[in-house]
Amino acid sequence: MRQKTALSRPLLRLLQVSLLAAILLVWYWVSRNDNVAFFFGRPIQVAEVIWAWFVTDASVYPHLWITLSETVLAFIIGTAGGLAFGLWLGLSRGASALLEPYVTAANSMPRVILAPIFGMWFGLGIWSKVALAVTLVFFIVFFNVYRGVREVSPTLLDNARMLGATPSQLLRHVYVPSATSWVFSSLHTSVGLAFVGAVVGEYLGSAAGVGYLILQAEGTLDVNTVFAGIVVLTIFALILDGLVSLAERRFLVWQPGPGAADKT
Repeated sequence: MRQKTALSRPLLRLLQVSLLAAILLVWYWVSRNDNVAFFFGRPIQVAEVIWAWFVTDASVYPHLWITLSETVLAFIIGTAGGLAFGLWLGLSRGASALLEPYVTAANSMPRVILAPIFGMWFGLGIWSKVALAVTLVFFIVFFNVYRGVREVSPTLLDNARMLGATPSQLLRHVYVPSATSWVFSSLHTSVGLAFVGAVVGEYLGSAAGVGYLILQAEGTLDVNTVFAGIVVLTIFALILDGLVSLAERRFLVWQPGPGAADKT
């Protein structure tokens, strides 16, 4: 029997838009007080800054291109490295036993402290920011892939071996599909972390990027520009997350939809 407990998609979207409108209205109302506006800015002035960045002055595009380049490069490199290392360590019991304490120690390290070191190694260009962001993305993907490989059903493996599956066939048809859902669950978090790494790197040393614009605005106590930068970064992070969701639906077509369980 199907239970109609979930909201319909149009109603859900309407409620989401209404919630956003309510937040903006509250922000507008409380920011009429100058003391509040000093710390939180005014939504209209934030919108004016964004409009000037993209339309009037069109000055944000070079900075946005740099930040997005750093983010996408870190996302791709960190994901590929985490996927490869996670598969290898998940399949190799000996290497896993040997390297596990070192991987755990590296993951426990506050990666932000590596930013000055990466600046010394790679300079103040984009690659020092990419390196910092890669360290954030890598471990998220690695641990999810590692867990996905380790949680493959032994019964499924035994049945595949009885049918004559080779190690390469096991990797392609058993281990990789098992890890794929874990990978995509980590990618949604990795998008935000890639942005964090890029922006933090720009904070610590750069001459361009959206993080650089926010840092300059903070230096002059221009809170409206700070919030404009936050809004722009958030929007583009949501866009990248949406692209990950599209890829997830494309590659995980074998999984049941979210409402499949209600149809039984």
